[in-house]
Amino acid sequence: MSDSPIATAVARIAHAAAELPILRWLAEPIYRYQFLRFRRPGNACFGVFGTYAEAHALAKSLHGPATYDLAEAGRLYRERLERVVASDYPSIYWLSRLLAAGERRIFDLGGHIGISYYGFSRYIEYPADLQWLVHDLPAIADAGRSHAVLHDPKRRLAFSAGPDAADGCDILFTSGALQYLDYTLPDLLRRLQQRPSHILVNLVPMHPDRSFFTLQNIRIAICPYRVAAVPEFIAGMESMGYDLIDHWQSRERNLRVPFRHGYEVDSYHGFYFANATRPGSRTTEEPQRVTSGVLATSMASISS
Repeated sequence: MSDSPIATAVARIAHAAAELPILRWLAEPIYRYQFLRFRRPGNACFGVFGTYAEAHALAKSLHGPATYDLAEAGRLYRERLERVVASDYPSIYWLSRLLAAGERRIFDLGGHIGISYYGFSRYIEYPADLQWLVHDLPAIADAGRSHAVLHDPKRRLAFSAGPDAADGCDILFTSGALQYLDYTLPDLLRRLQQRPSHILVNLVPMHPDRSFFTLQNIRIAICPYRVAAVPEFIAGMESMGYDLIDHWQSRERNLRVPFRHGYEVDSYHGFYFANATRPGSRTTEEPQRVTSGVLATSMASISS
């Protein structure tokens, strides 16, 4: 969830105070009551679960929608159509290099109505033959098609009904979406006959050593929310034949699950993986493995 530094500090103090033994027995039931009835601020979290199914079962038993597949969801994030945030810059950097190297087919997993397609266009000169294909939930994809009629005159943006449309793409790109899926990225890759040469992942919550699910209240719905362990995620991608080229962290976002000590997420992560074994794949001139650490370091390399 995204907050100002002051708001984040205040929230952490409040959470810490509420978890003191003398206060927790009062605070936890109140928090649960408000969370389940959509009375908490957006992006609040509740509970820790071992599987997506466990989290989803509780979400479905609550007072509101347990899915993002809503017309209202298609109206979210419209401010991102015309601007980017700091955490977008590593993705912009790598996409611009890959497009310059000749890659043309981008599959945007969970790309909403084309948020990144529109937002990045201010910083990347798209080639005339670019194909940007988005997969998202039906209600959101419908909103994206309607928006594109007036805002994508060059018709480079399209929408797919399923994630298997990633088969044969040059670049699989995903930003802020993996945490909502009921499958993992390696699960999807196993289903593809021709896997992408490049995979760009951005804005995913990750824990140093724990994988778990929580519930996230996004105001319009309560949905399962995946947090992956960094080593497990990287190992899963390497098992699919991908090399880690870059890894960055964004301090813009963090995640707290109240009353669950040890499950804090202090930053969201991004990665660039390359599969040089795919026939016809194009590579950049970057070293085999670069880890840029926190986002400030990665951004410094972009501006130099």
